[in-house]
Amino acid sequence: MPTLRDVVGVLDGLYDPRWADSWDAVGTVAGDPEAQVGKVLFAVDPVQAVVDEAVAWGADLVVTHHPLWLKGVTSVAATSPKGRVVHTLISNGIGLHTCHTNADSPALGVSESMALALGLSDVRPLEPDAGDPTDTWIVFVPEADADRVAAAMHGAGAGHVGDYDSAQFRSTGTGSFRPLPGANPAIGEVGAVEHVAEARIEMTADRRLREDVRAAMLATHPYEEVAYDVLEPAARAADWGSGRIGTLPTDMTLAAFASHVSDRLPTHHSATRVAGDPDLLVRTVALCGGSGDFLLSTANASGADVYVTSDLRHHPVSEHLENPGACAVIDVPHWAAEWTWLPVGARALSERLAGIETKVSTIVTDPWTSHVS
Repeated sequence: MPTLRDVVGVLDGLYDPRWADSWDAVGTVAGDPEAQVGKVLFAVDPVQAVVDEAVAWGADLVVTHHPLWLKGVTSVAATSPKGRVVHTLISNGIGLHTCHTNADSPALGVSESMALALGLSDVRPLEPDAGDPTDTWIVFVPEADADRVAAAMHGAGAGHVGDYDSAQFRSTGTGSFRPLPGANPAIGEVGAVEHVAEARIEMTADRRLREDVRAAMLATHPYEEVAYDVLEPAARAADWGSGRIGTLPTDMTLAAFASHVSDRLPTHHSATRVAGDPDLLVRTVALCGGSGDFLLSTANASGADVYVTSDLRHHPVSEHLENPGACAVIDVPHWAAEWTWLPVGARALSERLAGIETKVSTIVTDPWTSHVS
């Protein structure tokens, strides 16, 4: 049977925690990495009703989109609702893992899941990522020292590719140089041209590790002056980024599309709000799962006929609609929009890890319990 470590490894491969916003709290909240996991429950919110469902079903792990905590705490006593959640999980041997903003932008993430739930085609990021956040390192080093330098760079995090680490490419050749007066060469003499059998080491590393990798490489390299390059790949079209944009199979009026959106999202007790001419024809749809007011102007500039997201405020929408030709806006419940990711994430996990049974919680954890039309 897979372990919690195995499950987290798959989830981190799909939704890398390094993609999370700096303020976010993603990852494993409770659970032993070596504990066996056979049943995984997916839900939006880590609330008591969801945890009670996990206990009743016999789950070994709960995966939620929203974090249990976003701020530091000094107590997990069961006297608070969140403390009660932790106690219930641990006393029943159930782990808790969170994929939040790290699951918003990638393929098989929240916004893409919402786009597919609405039946859009030609789906692509509304605001694509600027490019690959990795460096390519090329280091020239005497063959006798190549293993030591490569190991130091690997130790700093370089050479990690997907589910593999210690990745590198190495070729050999001859390097030459002449030490000038004032030099203190590790090999050769001042004033004489030296030819050295050298290795060319190439590996990639996350750009945020650049200075760590550089320091590790320089600390172990024998040369006084080290020849190396750090390359950034050219910008490319990304398959992940904020929001999504796509097209409907046929034109629909805004009123009909709003009903379509409501039908495609899970049942809830809140309201779907519409801003725009009900008779407007809609074909191109921009959207963002969760709170997406930061993409309102981007959606409008994209040429979309309508923008679908959650938690929109009065003034930004009012000002947006004053612009000539502004796209329509549909505001849907936050919980309902993000729920569309649960079956996608559950299926992705079960397809990549044998021996796992997944279940999607249908408990409505939207805090709004009713609305008056």
